Amino acid sequence: MRTLLLAGILTFCAAAQTPTEPPLLIQMISAPGSDGAAIRPYSNGVAVNVLGMRSVTGVSETWLIEAHHSFASIEELDAEISAGRPARGASDRMSSQDDLLAPSRTLVALYRPNRSYRPDEAIRMFPKARYFHISLYRIRPGADGDFGELVRQRRYGFERTNLDRPDIAYQVISGAPSETYVFLAPLTSLKTLDDMLARMPASLETGARPGSKIAADIEISREHLLFRVDPQISWVSQGFVSADPEFWEGKRR
Repeated sequence: MRTLLLAGILTFCAAAQTPTEPPLLIQMISAPGSDGAAIRPYSNGVAVNVLGMRSVTGVSETWLIEAHHSFASIEELDAEISAGRPARGASDRMSSQDDLLAPSRTLVALYRPNRSYRPDEAIRMFPKARYFHISLYRIRPGADGDFGELVRQRRYGFERTNLDRPDIAYQVISGAPSETYVFLAPLTSLKTLDDMLARMPASLETGARPGSKIAADIEISREHLLFRVDPQISWVSQGFVSADPEFWEGKRR
């Protein structure tokens, strides 16, 4: 079973099985617009899962998220794709070169378990996710320790309210400033966000509390985005598909 998944870029190791642990590395590829041609030419020989997503909020973008267990895995995939990549034509030169749209971008990020919230639950939700709530943080140089404390407070607040919205944290190590963090929260339905709003004070999302260093002193920017998972632009294993074959196979092109 092959399905392309656009969403930043997530590849999962053990391609023959449903993922049970977050991948050590993710490669995230974003492209302006929602043109399926932005999908990388994955071939039958690529033993990775790739989640494809299209933006619901923010500028129109397509994201691919590849899950990798090592840089060697990234290298193998890059060699496979480079060998089979067709020549670029006029249609590939970004017909969407609108000033509002960012250029295509590729990032590599490292799994940070201590920044994550119930990551083992989050990764098991991936096959049944219909949306992703993705949070992007860029913090000031030297503020990693303070940011870690904010995230710890945030996680404690989530646990205290038993919030059912797990996420996986990654720190960008190539392609953007190293002070950039990505939080991936799979959602089986947008109703999850209704429950979150009803149960969680706004301060818990930032981790801020009276007497602590406020987020504004630590963060340069923060952005929350919603993406819709698209099976037609995804590439996933049969084990991944077996969690919900009607969704993954029923909506293929």
